Amino acid sequence: MSYKFDESQPIYLQLIEIFKTNIANGTWKAGEKIDSVRNLALDFAVNPNTVQRALVELENIGLAYSQRTSGRFITQNQELTRNLKHEMAENKTRDFVKQMQAIDIEQKAILDLVQRCLSLEE
Repeated sequence: MSYKFDESQPIYLQLIEIFKTNIANGTWKAGEKIDSVRNLALDFAVNPNTVQRALVELENIGLAYSQRTSGRFITQNQELTRNLKHEMAENKTRDFVKQMQAIDIEQKAILDLVQRCLSLEE
């Protein structure tokens, strides 16, 4: 699976966001072993050092942990995962609202648009 990265942002930061999304949406489940750096690098067609940097950051923020001889695993801390989901949702919502405001869409129209989109999903 080759991924198209945005050239305006470092790849390791984009990998962090992809990995966070995988954790938040359950693709990577609590306690599950994370694939090897080498395999992830092949999957994303990036340098293994870039993947390593992203995974170290996941560990630094508590979303992953290492077991010396067994590899890396996804946190089992449900509160941390719940907080991640809320943080990601809030950031995406804030970005959406800023984009709507940038094209001069009023608050009521934004809310109506969201309601319409939610209705289409049902």
